[in-house]
Amino acid sequence: MIQFEGRVVLVTGASRGIGAATALDFARAGARGVVVHYHTRVEEAHAVAGEIEKAGGESMVEGADLADSVAVEALFSKTLARFGGIDIVVANAGVWPSESCPLDRVSAERWSHTLRVNLDGMFHVCREAGKVLRDEGALVTVSSTAGQRGEAGHADYAASKGGVISLTKSLAVELAPRGIRVNCVAPGWVETDMSAPALRVDAIARQSVLRAIPLGRIATPEEVAGPILFLASSLARHITGEILNVNGGSVLCG
Repeated sequence: MIQFEGRVVLVTGASRGIGAATALDFARAGARGVVVHYHTRVEEAHAVAGEIEKAGGESMVEGADLADSVAVEALFSKTLARFGGIDIVVANAGVWPSESCPLDRVSAERWSHTLRVNLDGMFHVCREAGKVLRDEGALVTVSSTAGQRGEAGHADYAASKGGVISLTKSLAVELAPRGIRVNCVAPGWVETDMSAPALRVDAIARQSVLRAIPLGRIATPEEVAGPILFLASSLARHITGEILNVNGGSVLCG
């Protein structure tokens, strides 16, 4: 059974979707403290923290723009001041521009924003995690199937998530001497607010997505949170540098 008694966990992008499900699952699995990071959704973050407290965990809510290195340093400093150490970091926060756009029409502003949030923000979080994680700790990043096979009309997103995969593999080797394992979960389509414009509004697009998934359904946030907890747990203590696909069989590349 996966247990995290006494562990302190920081989850970025934890106000909704995969991040919220992951933060709550860590609390249910016995984590001593769970940091709920958010960028703009403060009310949702506090709601998640309330559920963590109901599950018996201690929560801390902190806002930060992860693309700002100073803000990320402050996020980690506040966590250390509150809990005295960090055992697990889940680097989940990211954006997905829902409007499909061929590369020749992708604006410099869109490209910069997507890379700034998804890759620069990931870099800042992983850099701080590498500094402060306790030995034998775990870092789990969240990428996407788009980072493995590309995604037409979303080259900015695919490029940013491909960068996350390469960063994960690099850090797995760098941090291994301290016993810190670095792994990545790469989800396919997930029923979240971020995917809602494409999945809940456009019925034709939804059916097209479903036809491409051998298991015949779209994942829930909880079905991605479970693999994240597995990779962070002692059950995966000899796994590092791995990219774990969670996509119902839609992309088979491992």
